[in-house]
Amino acid sequence: MPLNTEVSRKQSFKSWESKMNCRNKNHFLEMWKATYSEKFADEVEIFSKIRRGDRIFVSSGCGEPQYLVKSLVKYVESNPKAIFDTEIIQIYSFGVTPYSDPKFQSNFRHNTFFIGDNTRTSVNDGTSDYTPISMSNVPTLLRSGFVRIDIALIQTSLPDENGFLSLGVSVDMVKAATEKASLVIAQVNTNMPYTHGDGFIHISDVDYLIPHDEPVLELQGSISSKTAQKIGNYVSRLIQDGDTIQVGFGILPNEAVAHLNNKKHLGVHTSLLSDGLINLIKLGVIDNSRKKLNRGKTIASFCMGSREAYKYIHDNHSICFRTIDYTNDPLVIAQEDNMVAINSALEIDLTGQATSESIGGRFYSGVGAHQDFMRGAAMARNGKTVLALQSTAMGGKLSRIVPTLSESAGVTLNRSDVRYVITEYGIAYLHGKTIRERVMELIAIAHPKFRPWLLEEAKKRGLIYRDQTFNHGQKGKYPEHLETHWTTNSGMSVFFRPVKVTDEPLFRDFIHALSDTSLYLRFFSKRFDMPHERIQSMITTDYTRQMAICAVVPLDRKEMIVGVGRYQIDDSTYWADIAFAVRDDYQRRGICSALLSYMTHHAKKKGLLGFTAAVLMENEPMLKTFAKGGFDISGKLEFGFYNLKLAFRN
Repeated sequence: MPLNTEVSRKQSFKSWESKMNCRNKNHFLEMWKATYSEKFADEVEIFSKIRRGDRIFVSSGCGEPQYLVKSLVKYVESNPKAIFDTEIIQIYSFGVTPYSDPKFQSNFRHNTFFIGDNTRTSVNDGTSDYTPISMSNVPTLLRSGFVRIDIALIQTSLPDENGFLSLGVSVDMVKAATEKASLVIAQVNTNMPYTHGDGFIHISDVDYLIPHDEPVLELQGSISSKTAQKIGNYVSRLIQDGDTIQVGFGILPNEAVAHLNNKKHLGVHTSLLSDGLINLIKLGVIDNSRKKLNRGKTIASFCMGSREAYKYIHDNHSICFRTIDYTNDPLVIAQEDNMVAINSALEIDLTGQATSESIGGRFYSGVGAHQDFMRGAAMARNGKTVLALQSTAMGGKLSRIVPTLSESAGVTLNRSDVRYVITEYGIAYLHGKTIRERVMELIAIAHPKFRPWLLEEAKKRGLIYRDQTFNHGQKGKYPEHLETHWTTNSGMSVFFRPVKVTDEPLFRDFIHALSDTSLYLRFFSKRFDMPHERIQSMITTDYTRQMAICAVVPLDRKEMIVGVGRYQIDDSTYWADIAFAVRDDYQRRGICSALLSYMTHHAKKKGLLGFTAAVLMENEPMLKTFAKGGFDISGKLEFGFYNLKLAFRN
């Protein structure tokens, strides 16, 4: 039975309670204390080992050793000349940061790789430093000595019977810091979960241990909103059964997770493990059964969540914490088929450049995992990158989709990194599109009150046609840009264009040119009459939700429709149902294959995930056409029909 089933989780909760009861008695701690008594020195003696100019690494996130930090500052207050010109190196702080207080300016200089609420002010007023870097590169930075680490202040679980302590909720770059530090000081906390993976450190490799119990920092979930729920729902449409997901930090990625309860066999390869992901594991939505790497294992680098989440990950063999240079390595991420990276941004311009780290020249957060996962997922087979953001900021006063990024803003993701962009107004797909196409896609998902402004600004900058009109949502707006000339495999030249409301005579001729067999194979009906009402319903097209492409050839200075392909988008899945018909005298000339190829190209540009089709079992030509279409095909035979799913490949 898999460890992440509900039955085994109940057993794990019992295991948590029993092991915590045992460890609360400090049985193993006392045993190792007798062996390594010199490691349990007085705090004053321990902190006296710190010298001027030392670089002190502090475990961050929810693994921050709050007691050690407070004790260090207390020592400095009592011995103001004992420590000065030291550098505090931390990745992100959600706990106590007294060293950023101006009164300790001569003692500490704070350097962070990711800005949290507690350090944002000091970074922006110049009293703390910020080092912009992708998280995957930090361990190498530490191991190489480019960023020197002299002291490591960490927090661990109690030692086990073999003397191993666990880094618990924060493995990330902490392991690299402990390997390079000359002096490792550990706060041993009975509340720190014992996690599996890379986060073990033997007591012999720790210089000093300070036992102190306190609650492990928890990250409280944000209150959801209708806007966030809409965005989460759009994101969920792009997630398919069997996908492996990464979810970034923030309310929007979390909201996306909350909408995945109906998915199956999802996998997780992420840096941040959250309550939302753990809830999906409990529900059986995440079982990691289809992952290419680390099958059966949830892979993460750190956990920020609730006490219940920490209980769940304690001694859970199905959850593996790896160092962040593994979890965030784009080359590792790229090896996971169907990898989906879900992250958020502060602002995106009309060409697709996005920032998640600054608001203009004001530093806000950091590069974090964005570049790592967005590039890794883009390289993965059938991978997707999703950037979610609310359409407005400042209570609706500002648009997050802007003509150009604010002055001095950091470009976290360049134009080629961004593929799917989602707001509460829909999904924009940018990959492989021209600047003009990107502009129109992004204006379409901007807040309606900012769309006229964005359109005019785009015209001023020459990003779109000067006479460009914007009619998004107008169902009858003819998509002229889809008109194209095509040469079939047989060498026949065909003009492809969307069906027009004026096509009724041509469409009637096309229908009547089909044999009874062709009509039956296309419409599954023995009714062969085509009155005005029926034909009109076929040519009156809502271009925002469906598409009908006609294959046209010249005939006596007129047009003749020789084939039609049509698809209808299912908004709930982001797939489209597709069907074709070709005049009998033009069959076996490559028209259907060409239509399928062109409509697949168009559907991919819209960001659709694939086609569905119902095909009569005797319609062998259509089945063969789909088989040669370059899809990942699945389906089954029911009541004389093949119900097919034609998944797009990258």
